[in-house]
Amino acid sequence: MLSNRQLLVLQVIIDEFITTAQPIGSRAIAKKDEVTFSSATIRNEMADLEEMGFIEKTHSSSGRVPSEKGYRFYVDHLLSPFSLSNSELEIITHTFEEEMLEFERVVQKSAGILSDLTNYTSIILGPEVFETKLKQLQIISLTANTAVAILVTNTGHVEHRSFNVSHEINAADLEKLVNILNDKLAGVPIIKLQEKLKAEVSALLRAHTRDYQTAYHYLNGALFDDHPVKLYVGGKTNILMQPEFKDVEKIRSLYSMMEQEELVASLLRTEKDGIKVSIGQENKLDAMQDCSLITATYSIGDKQMGTLALLGPTRMEYSRVISLLNVLSKRLTNTFHSLYETD
Repeated sequence: MLSNRQLLVLQVIIDEFITTAQPIGSRAIAKKDEVTFSSATIRNEMADLEEMGFIEKTHSSSGRVPSEKGYRFYVDHLLSPFSLSNSELEIITHTFEEEMLEFERVVQKSAGILSDLTNYTSIILGPEVFETKLKQLQIISLTANTAVAILVTNTGHVEHRSFNVSHEINAADLEKLVNILNDKLAGVPIIKLQEKLKAEVSALLRAHTRDYQTAYHYLNGALFDDHPVKLYVGGKTNILMQPEFKDVEKIRSLYSMMEQEELVASLLRTEKDGIKVSIGQENKLDAMQDCSLITATYSIGDKQMGTLALLGPTRMEYSRVISLLNVLSKRLTNTFHSLYETD
């Protein structure tokens, strides 16, 4: 159990290190208005905090820096509610007042806001295709040999999938295919599209297209994606601005990790709603051992639809980031609810 003096010293050290990225010494702590005890007392308390594992001594300075244990205690017990500035709230409000009919645009804007306001890297996991329903399908011929399938879901997500078209499938057949598919597949969960296509739609395709096998093959390729994850990243290069990430190998490892969408999505998925903070080695991947990942979920009703996250150094502005994520997750939830209700 930490004493009140130890709690104050720990909070000052972490708050200062978050701001300056420089080790904190007893003289700097003693100058704080809220600190009323001597430098000698501060040094004794710092020695005890170091012994308990809450702070660490660096090799290049006599000052101390927070340890991961210190950050965890800080997040769990010392954070104060953070009030966003009027300008920050205005930016968020203005973004969500825009006429954005596609949920995808709302999510992209949110990723940009998070990265711009924090100088960290934002990652948003969109509603996965498996959890949505098909609202409308269009197939548009681009050339004699290519076409694009446009899938619109009930969440407002729009997916464009280009595919090659056999010369044996003409425009009339494509039109028939679209009419059949919209009639039979609208409202069907994406996860069940392939089953529905095979069980109920294939007979109609066989009856209304001249080359059923070819048509079925191309439709199968256009409609079904093996990678349903949808990630939106903002401020990917922001991590380069942090003094902790000057090591080229460390950056290369982190960037390589972020390129693996399925892997990143697995980090963001959570069964629990609300805010989650993972610090340093609490993150399972080696590339994230010097990072903190803070996530918040957004939903409709009692159904969780996706995750917002900010990735940065363990020296993050935890209170401010948590406040931003709380506001953005509520905005996304409300927007998603509105879009969903109109479908």
